[in-house]
Amino acid sequence: MSSEHYFSETPGSDFKPKEINVEINGLAVSVETAGGIFSPDHIDQGTAVLLEHLDKVPPGGNLLDVGCGWGPIALSLASRAPHATVWAIDVNERSLELTRRNAARLGLTNVHVCRPDEIPANLEFEGIWSNPPIRVGKVELHSILQTWLPRLADGAESYLVVQKNLGADSLHRWLEAELPAGFKTIRVDTAKSFRILRVKNRG
Repeated sequence: MSSEHYFSETPGSDFKPKEINVEINGLAVSVETAGGIFSPDHIDQGTAVLLEHLDKVPPGGNLLDVGCGWGPIALSLASRAPHATVWAIDVNERSLELTRRNAARLGLTNVHVCRPDEIPANLEFEGIWSNPPIRVGKVELHSILQTWLPRLADGAESYLVVQKNLGADSLHRWLEAELPAGFKTIRVDTAKSFRILRVKNRG
């Protein structure tokens, strides 16, 4: 199964882990990936653009990575904020397994990997970081964002990366129109054909 179907719960291809060398929070490390997940061969360009904004990561509290893949965002958050609890969620079972393995490999004990429905219902987040799964379709994407963004704590922010030609500006307008009162979305960066959108709960 190709990486285009990374949103499948159970990939159809055989699980054949491989090692790749990447940079996590400025450190050169080796991680495990496999086919049947998003961007198994490298840190994709959108995620790399998002990770240039790690200086905005809160030092503690609960942080959320929506659609963790093999873990580049969750691992970066956990390394940057060792006193935070990083929740890494995905619907793809293989992605969850690889993120668990990679967190253990890097000694990051503050990463909690689980399915979306396993996060406590009353949990709020001091930060949400995501390269959201645009290719699941607009209806499903909107449902995902409406589920998680309103769970930002008062004053907390989310950073999303979206490719310009995959609807970044229309998503920006949708977020402004559809999120609850008190939420504000602004574009904080444009780089390499990607937009970085910041969503803030102003309380």
